Amino acid sequence: MAADDNKKGRVCVTGGTGFLGSWTIKRLLQDGYSVNATIRIDPERKRDISYLTNLPGASERLQIFNADLDKAETFAPALEGCIGVFHMAHPLDFEEKETEEVKVKRVTAALRGILQACAHSKTIKRVVYTSSISAVAFGNKSESGLVDESCWTDVEFIRSLKTFGGPYIVTKTLAEKAALGLAEELGLDLVSVNPTWITGPFICSHCPDSVYVSMALILGDKGHYQHLKDGSLVHVDDVARAHIHLLEYPKAKGRYICSAVEFTIEDLCEFISATYPEYQMPTPDSWKDLIPVKFSGLSTKKLQEIGFKYENGLEEMFDGAIKCCKEKGLL
Repeated sequence: MAADDNKKGRVCVTGGTGFLGSWTIKRLLQDGYSVNATIRIDPERKRDISYLTNLPGASERLQIFNADLDKAETFAPALEGCIGVFHMAHPLDFEEKETEEVKVKRVTAALRGILQACAHSKTIKRVVYTSSISAVAFGNKSESGLVDESCWTDVEFIRSLKTFGGPYIVTKTLAEKAALGLAEELGLDLVSVNPTWITGPFICSHCPDSVYVSMALILGDKGHYQHLKDGSLVHVDDVARAHIHLLEYPKAKGRYICSAVEFTIEDLCEFISATYPEYQMPTPDSWKDLIPVKFSGLSTKKLQEIGFKYENGLEEMFDGAIKCCKEKGLL
Protein backbone atom coordinates (compact mmCIF):
# COMPACT_ATOMS: atom_id res chain seq x y z
CA MET A 1 0.00 0.00 0.00
CA ALA A 2 1.47 3.37 -0.98
CA ALA A 3 2.17 5.74 1.91
CA ASP A 4 -0.17 8.38 0.53
CA ASP A 5 -3.09 5.92 0.77
CA ASN A 6 -2.85 6.11 4.53
CA LYS A 7 -5.37 8.87 5.18
CA LYS A 8 -6.78 7.56 8.43
CA GLY A 9 -3.87 8.37 10.73
CA ARG A 10 -2.20 6.35 13.48
CA VAL A 11 -3.99 4.75 16.44
CA CYS A 12 -2.79 2.73 19.42
CA VAL A 13 -4.32 -0.58 20.57
CA THR A 14 -3.26 -1.73 24.04
CA GLY A 15 -3.53 -5.47 24.72
CA GLY A 16 -2.85 -6.23 21.07
CA THR A 17 -2.35 -9.99 21.47
CA GLY A 18 -5.80 -10.55 23.05
CA PHE A 19 -8.92 -11.84 21.29
CA LEU A 20 -10.56 -8.44 20.75
CA GLY A 21 -7.28 -6.53 20.48
CA SER A 22 -5.90 -8.70 17.67
CA TRP A 23 -9.20 -8.66 15.75
CA THR A 24 -9.48 -4.86 16.11
CA ILE A 25 -5.95 -4.49 14.73
CA LYS A 26 -6.96 -6.65 11.75
CA ARG A 27 -10.05 -4.48 11.17
CA LEU A 28 -8.12 -1.17 11.60
CA LEU A 29 -5.50 -2.24 9.05
CA GLN A 30 -8.31 -3.20 6.64
CA ASP A 31 -9.83 0.26 7.18
CA GLY A 32 -6.54 1.98 6.29
CA TYR A 33 -5.27 2.99 9.74
CA SER A 34 -1.66 2.74 10.90
CA VAL A 35 -1.54 0.88 14.20
CA ASN A 36 0.77 0.91 17.20
CA ALA A 37 0.00 -2.23 19.20
CA THR A 38 1.22 -2.83 22.74
CA ILE A 39 1.95 -6.33 23.95
CA ARG A 40 3.20 -7.56 27.33
CA ILE A 41 6.94 -7.30 27.75
CA ASP A 42 8.49 -10.56 26.57
CA PRO A 43 12.21 -10.33 27.41
CA GLU A 44 13.15 -13.58 25.70
CA ARG A 45 11.03 -12.77 22.62
CA LYS A 46 9.61 -16.26 22.67
CA ARG A 47 6.02 -15.29 22.07
CA ASP A 48 4.78 -15.98 18.56
CA ILE A 49 2.96 -12.88 17.33
CA SER A 50 3.07 -13.80 13.65
CA TYR A 51 -0.77 -13.77 13.64
CA LEU A 52 -0.41 -9.98 14.01
CA THR A 53 2.71 -9.32 11.92
CA ASN A 54 1.36 -11.41 9.00
CA LEU A 55 -1.93 -9.50 8.75
CA PRO A 56 -2.57 -7.74 5.40
CA GLY A 57 -1.10 -4.24 5.65
CA ALA A 58 0.91 -5.08 8.80
CA SER A 59 4.36 -4.87 7.22
CA GLU A 60 3.72 -1.24 6.21
CA ARG A 61 1.38 0.00 8.93
CA LEU A 62 1.72 -2.06 12.13
CA GLN A 63 4.30 -1.36 14.82
CA ILE A 64 4.61 -3.55 17.91
CA PHE A 65 5.61 -2.03 21.27
CA ASN A 66 6.39 -3.85 24.52
CA ALA A 67 4.56 -2.34 27.49
CA ASP A 68 3.70 -3.38 31.04
CA LEU A 69 0.51 -2.37 32.86
CA ASP A 70 2.52 -2.23 36.10
CA LYS A 71 4.80 0.40 34.54
CA ALA A 72 2.47 2.84 32.83
CA GLU A 73 5.38 4.93 31.51
CA THR A 74 6.24 2.01 29.17
CA PHE A 75 3.14 2.91 27.10
CA ALA A 76 4.41 6.40 26.19
CA PRO A 77 6.37 5.42 23.02
CA ALA A 78 3.31 3.59 21.63
CA LEU A 79 1.09 6.64 22.14
CA GLU A 80 3.37 9.00 20.25
CA GLY A 81 1.81 10.50 17.13
CA CYS A 82 -1.54 8.73 17.61
CA ILE A 83 -4.91 10.36 17.01
CA GLY A 84 -6.83 7.77 19.02
CA VAL A 85 -6.30 5.02 21.57
CA PHE A 86 -8.20 1.76 22.08
CA HIS A 87 -7.39 0.81 25.66
CA MET A 88 -8.17 -2.93 25.77
CA ALA A 89 -5.40 -4.26 28.04
CA HIS A 90 -6.69 -5.51 31.39
CA PRO A 91 -4.76 -7.74 33.80
CA LEU A 92 -6.59 -11.06 33.63
CA ASP A 93 -6.50 -13.19 36.72
CA PHE A 94 -9.42 -15.62 36.54
CA GLU A 95 -7.59 -17.93 38.93
CA GLU A 96 -7.80 -15.12 41.47
CA LYS A 97 -4.24 -15.40 42.71
CA GLU A 98 -4.29 -11.72 43.68
CA THR A 99 -6.65 -10.05 46.12
CA GLU A 100 -9.32 -7.77 44.71
CA GLU A 101 -7.67 -4.80 46.41
CA VAL A 102 -4.29 -5.49 44.75
CA LYS A 103 -6.01 -5.91 41.38
CA VAL A 104 -8.02 -2.69 41.64
CA LYS A 105 -4.87 -0.76 42.64
CA ARG A 106 -2.94 -2.20 39.69
CA VAL A 107 -5.66 -1.45 37.17
CA THR A 108 -6.33 2.09 38.36
CA ALA A 109 -2.62 2.96 38.62
CA ALA A 110 -2.13 1.71 35.05
CA LEU A 111 -5.18 3.64 33.89
CA ARG A 112 -4.03 6.85 35.53
CA GLY A 113 -0.58 6.58 33.92
CA ILE A 114 -1.91 5.76 30.46
CA LEU A 115 -4.65 8.42 30.54
CA GLN A 116 -2.21 11.06 31.82
CA ALA A 117 0.10 10.24 28.90
CA CYS A 118 -2.90 10.55 26.53
CA ALA A 119 -3.88 13.90 28.06
CA HIS A 120 -0.31 15.23 27.68
CA SER A 121 -0.19 14.13 24.06
CA LYS A 122 -0.87 16.87 21.59
CA THR A 123 -2.35 14.53 19.00
CA ILE A 124 -4.78 12.11 20.77
CA LYS A 125 -8.35 13.20 20.17
CA ARG A 126 -10.21 10.35 21.91
CA VAL A 127 -9.70 7.23 24.00
CA VAL A 128 -12.09 4.29 23.50
CA TYR A 129 -11.99 2.19 26.66
CA THR A 130 -13.06 -1.47 26.67
CA SER A 131 -15.16 -2.24 29.71
CA SER A 132 -17.64 -5.11 30.01
CA ILE A 133 -21.34 -5.80 30.37
CA SER A 134 -20.41 -7.10 33.82
CA ALA A 135 -19.91 -3.45 34.88
CA VAL A 136 -23.54 -2.73 33.93
CA ALA A 137 -25.75 -5.77 34.41
CA PHE A 138 -25.73 -6.58 38.13
CA GLY A 139 -27.58 -3.61 39.57
CA ASN A 140 -30.83 -1.76 39.16
CA LYS A 141 -32.68 -1.66 35.88
CA SER A 142 -33.43 1.71 34.29
CA GLU A 143 -36.92 3.27 34.28
CA SER A 144 -37.64 1.51 30.98
CA GLY A 145 -37.23 -1.86 32.72
CA LEU A 146 -34.18 -2.58 30.58
CA VAL A 147 -30.51 -2.53 31.49
CA ASP A 148 -29.03 0.55 29.82
CA GLU A 149 -25.95 2.76 30.13
CA SER A 150 -27.31 4.49 33.25
CA CYS A 151 -27.04 1.18 35.16
CA TRP A 152 -23.98 0.24 37.21
CA THR A 153 -23.19 -3.11 38.80
CA ASP A 154 -23.62 -3.07 42.57
CA VAL A 155 -20.12 -4.08 43.70
CA GLU A 156 -21.16 -4.65 47.32
CA PHE A 157 -23.81 -7.12 46.13
CA ILE A 158 -21.24 -8.95 43.97
CA ARG A 159 -18.77 -9.09 46.88
CA SER A 160 -21.48 -10.53 49.14
CA LEU A 161 -22.08 -13.43 46.70
CA LYS A 162 -18.42 -14.56 46.94
CA THR A 163 -18.79 -16.29 43.57
CA PHE A 164 -16.10 -17.38 41.13
CA GLY A 165 -15.34 -14.48 38.82
CA GLY A 166 -16.76 -11.98 41.33
CA PRO A 167 -13.47 -10.07 41.75
CA TYR A 168 -13.21 -9.77 37.94
CA ILE A 169 -16.70 -8.19 37.82
CA VAL A 170 -15.85 -5.83 40.69
CA THR A 171 -12.52 -4.86 39.10
CA LYS A 172 -14.10 -4.17 35.69
CA THR A 173 -16.81 -2.02 37.32
CA LEU A 174 -14.43 0.02 39.47
CA ALA A 175 -11.95 0.36 36.58
CA GLU A 176 -14.59 1.77 34.22
CA LYS A 177 -15.75 4.23 36.89
CA ALA A 178 -12.11 5.22 37.40
CA ALA A 179 -11.52 5.61 33.63
CA LEU A 180 -14.53 7.90 33.20
CA GLY A 181 -13.66 9.88 36.35
CA LEU A 182 -9.96 10.26 35.47
CA ALA A 183 -10.77 11.32 31.91
CA GLU A 184 -13.05 14.04 33.23
CA GLU A 185 -10.40 15.19 35.70
CA LEU A 186 -7.78 15.31 32.92
CA GLY A 187 -10.07 16.95 30.35
CA LEU A 188 -9.70 13.91 28.10
CA ASP A 189 -12.37 12.73 25.65
CA LEU A 190 -13.06 9.10 26.62
CA VAL A 191 -15.94 6.79 25.72
CA SER A 192 -16.36 3.27 27.05
CA VAL A 193 -17.75 0.12 25.42
CA ASN A 194 -19.61 -2.54 27.40
CA PRO A 195 -19.73 -5.70 25.28
CA THR A 196 -21.51 -8.82 26.39
CA TRP A 197 -19.98 -12.32 25.73
CA ILE A 198 -17.89 -11.91 22.57
CA THR A 199 -17.66 -14.84 20.17
CA GLY A 200 -16.94 -15.75 16.57
CA PRO A 201 -13.66 -16.39 14.76
CA PHE A 202 -10.31 -15.57 16.36
CA ILE A 203 -6.77 -15.05 15.10
CA CYS A 204 -4.99 -15.13 18.48
CA SER A 205 -3.03 -18.25 19.37
CA HIS A 206 -5.41 -19.74 21.96
CA CYS A 207 -9.18 -20.21 22.20
CA PRO A 208 -10.47 -17.08 23.99
CA ASP A 209 -12.39 -17.67 27.22
CA SER A 210 -15.56 -16.00 25.94
CA VAL A 211 -15.55 -18.13 22.75
CA TYR A 212 -15.10 -21.23 24.91
CA VAL A 213 -18.08 -20.18 27.07
CA SER A 214 -20.28 -19.60 23.99
CA MET A 215 -19.33 -23.07 22.72
CA ALA A 216 -20.06 -24.80 26.05
CA LEU A 217 -23.10 -26.73 24.72
CA ILE A 218 -21.05 -28.10 21.82
CA LEU A 219 -18.02 -28.82 24.02
CA GLY A 220 -20.24 -30.35 26.72
CA ASP A 221 -18.78 -28.14 29.46
CA LYS A 222 -21.55 -28.02 32.07
CA GLY A 223 -19.57 -25.56 34.18
CA HIS A 224 -20.53 -22.79 31.75
CA TYR A 225 -24.20 -23.61 31.13
CA GLN A 226 -25.18 -21.02 33.76
CA HIS A 227 -23.65 -18.32 31.55
CA LEU A 228 -25.82 -19.41 28.62
CA LYS A 229 -29.07 -19.96 30.51
CA ASP A 230 -30.27 -16.41 29.93
CA GLY A 231 -27.62 -14.59 27.96
CA SER A 232 -26.50 -12.53 25.02
CA LEU A 233 -23.71 -12.74 22.48
CA VAL A 234 -22.02 -10.41 20.06
CA HIS A 235 -19.69 -11.15 17.13
CA VAL A 236 -16.07 -10.06 17.60
CA ASP A 237 -16.12 -8.13 14.32
CA ASP A 238 -19.16 -6.13 15.46
CA VAL A 239 -17.38 -5.25 18.72
CA ALA A 240 -14.25 -4.17 16.83
CA ARG A 241 -16.38 -2.13 14.41
CA ALA A 242 -18.28 -0.55 17.34
CA HIS A 243 -14.97 0.59 18.86
CA ILE A 244 -13.88 2.14 15.55
CA HIS A 245 -17.31 3.76 15.07
CA LEU A 246 -17.00 5.34 18.51
CA LEU A 247 -13.56 6.69 17.68
CA GLU A 248 -14.83 8.20 14.44
CA TYR A 249 -18.25 9.51 15.54
CA PRO A 250 -17.63 13.08 16.77
CA LYS A 251 -20.51 13.34 19.24
CA ALA A 252 -19.99 9.99 21.01
CA LYS A 253 -20.13 10.41 24.80
CA GLY A 254 -20.13 8.21 27.87
CA ARG A 255 -20.84 4.47 27.83
CA TYR A 256 -22.16 2.17 25.08
CA ILE A 257 -23.62 -1.32 25.54
CA CYS A 258 -22.69 -3.66 22.68
CA SER A 259 -24.92 -6.75 22.44
CA ALA A 260 -26.39 -8.31 19.30
CA VAL A 261 -28.47 -11.39 20.16
CA GLU A 262 -30.29 -12.37 23.35
CA PHE A 263 -31.34 -15.97 23.95
CA THR A 264 -32.21 -18.63 26.50
CA ILE A 265 -30.23 -21.87 26.66
CA GLU A 266 -33.26 -23.64 25.13
CA ASP A 267 -33.16 -21.24 22.13
CA LEU A 268 -29.45 -21.85 21.74
CA CYS A 269 -29.86 -25.64 21.87
CA GLU A 270 -32.56 -25.47 19.24
CA PHE A 271 -30.42 -23.22 17.00
CA ILE A 272 -27.32 -25.45 17.30
CA SER A 273 -29.34 -28.67 16.69
CA ALA A 274 -30.96 -27.23 13.58
CA THR A 275 -27.82 -25.58 12.14
CA TYR A 276 -25.11 -28.04 13.21
CA PRO A 277 -26.90 -31.40 13.60
CA GLU A 278 -23.54 -33.18 13.94
CA TYR A 279 -23.31 -31.92 17.55
CA GLN A 280 -25.33 -33.77 20.17
CA MET A 281 -27.08 -31.33 22.51
CA PRO A 282 -27.43 -32.02 26.26
CA THR A 283 -30.88 -32.57 27.80
CA PRO A 284 -32.65 -29.79 29.74
CA ASP A 285 -31.92 -31.73 32.94
CA SER A 286 -28.30 -30.61 32.72
CA TRP A 287 -29.19 -27.00 33.47
CA LYS A 288 -32.56 -27.07 35.22
CA ASP A 289 -31.10 -26.40 38.69
CA LEU A 290 -28.53 -23.83 37.61
CA ILE A 291 -28.94 -20.22 38.65
CA PRO A 292 -28.33 -18.17 35.49
CA VAL A 293 -25.71 -15.44 35.26
CA LYS A 294 -28.25 -13.21 33.56
CA PHE A 295 -27.08 -11.04 30.65
CA SER A 296 -30.38 -10.19 28.98
CA GLY A 297 -32.88 -7.36 28.90
CA LEU A 298 -30.11 -5.11 27.56
CA SER A 299 -30.75 -1.94 25.59
CA THR A 300 -28.35 -1.21 22.73
CA LYS A 301 -30.39 1.74 21.53
CA LYS A 302 -27.68 4.31 22.39
CA LEU A 303 -25.10 2.70 20.08
CA GLN A 304 -27.61 2.18 17.27
CA GLU A 305 -28.91 5.75 17.53
CA ILE A 306 -25.50 7.06 16.45
CA GLY A 307 -25.63 5.00 13.26
CA PHE A 308 -23.99 1.73 14.27
CA LYS A 309 -25.42 -1.45 12.70
CA TYR A 310 -24.78 -5.03 13.83
CA GLU A 311 -23.82 -7.16 10.85
CA ASN A 312 -23.64 -10.65 12.38
CA GLY A 313 -26.15 -13.02 13.94
CA LEU A 314 -25.79 -16.38 15.71
CA GLU A 315 -24.99 -18.21 12.49
CA GLU A 316 -21.97 -16.02 11.66
CA MET A 317 -20.83 -16.21 15.31
CA PHE A 318 -20.97 -20.01 15.49
CA ASP A 319 -19.69 -20.61 11.93
CA GLY A 320 -16.59 -18.58 12.81
CA ALA A 321 -16.11 -20.04 16.31
CA ILE A 322 -16.57 -23.67 15.15
CA LYS A 323 -14.18 -23.24 12.21
CA CYS A 324 -11.44 -21.75 14.43
CA CYS A 325 -11.97 -24.32 17.21
CA LYS A 326 -11.58 -27.09 14.61
CA GLU A 327 -8.37 -25.48 13.35
CA LYS A 328 -7.04 -25.39 16.91
CA GLY A 329 -7.95 -29.05 17.47
CA LEU A 330 -10.64 -28.32 20.07
CA LEU A 331 -13.40 -29.98 18.02
